Amino acid sequence: MTVDLAAAEDKQPLTLSWITVAFFGTIHALALLAPWFFSWSALGVMIFLHWLIGSIGICLGYHRLLTHRSFQVPKWLEYAIATLGALAIQGGPIFWVAGHRLHHAHVEDENKDPYSSQRGFWWSHMLWIFYPRPEFFDYENFKRFAPDLARDPFYRWLNHNFLLLQIPLGILLYVLGGWSFVIYGIFVRLVVLWHTTWLINSATHLRGYRNFNSDDNSRNLWWAAILTYGEGWHNNHHAHPNVAPAGLHWWEIDMTWWSIQILQALGLAKKVVLPPKVATKG
Repeated sequence: MTVDLAAAEDKQPLTLSWITVAFFGTIHALALLAPWFFSWSALGVMIFLHWLIGSIGICLGYHRLLTHRSFQVPKWLEYAIATLGALAIQGGPIFWVAGHRLHHAHVEDENKDPYSSQRGFWWSHMLWIFYPRPEFFDYENFKRFAPDLARDPFYRWLNHNFLLLQIPLGILLYVLGGWSFVIYGIFVRLVVLWHTTWLINSATHLRGYRNFNSDDNSRNLWWAAILTYGEGWHNNHHAHPNVAPAGLHWWEIDMTWWSIQILQALGLAKKVVLPPKVATKG
């Protein structure tokens, strides 16, 4: 059974979710408490968790491992990495993977791409979350685009309960460093990680250079690549979405690829998909 996303858009006018606005607004407001709770150790915790949850959990886990299957790891490690990704509060793994697979299948299509850049910078950056369309946000609809994960009981549980993971993390941070660690390790980290991740949907479809003449507006944007541990080499990725490294030239630094190489050296990452030897524009 297929889903006609264009027809679904016609039948479902965009409606602002005030619950979503309140949730994200509250997290942003709590992050603004940061100046009153500053310490260098708290900032260090935020940076470490931004890397651990952002690079390992989202970029390596949700994106390159679960969405594109560009390499394989033992199932216990896959579950652990996916749990880190769930701590980013970017949705459960089934939701995230399904949305990103739709993005690649219908890139920049205004109706079929969940965060199409053709709708404008702010839509692709964050408004697509505030105006949730049921074909992308209702579980019974989006699970069809990640059937491999939807069949797995652990991923079904994680997809429905990912918000609860902030509770043990918050308790641990409070025990280690009090409210300073909580503010920076939870709220500041969430806000920074959200916006750096969202830049891949928005900025890298508007600015940057291209190595490949792909049939979309994807770009390689160096500063976005720095902020997202390699994901900013977006034109490279759209040209070859199932390969493990995103950076193809020596200057295209890809920290997430370094982590995959470490896992490979340890014998934990196998069947790593490498880029084909194809010509680029530069």
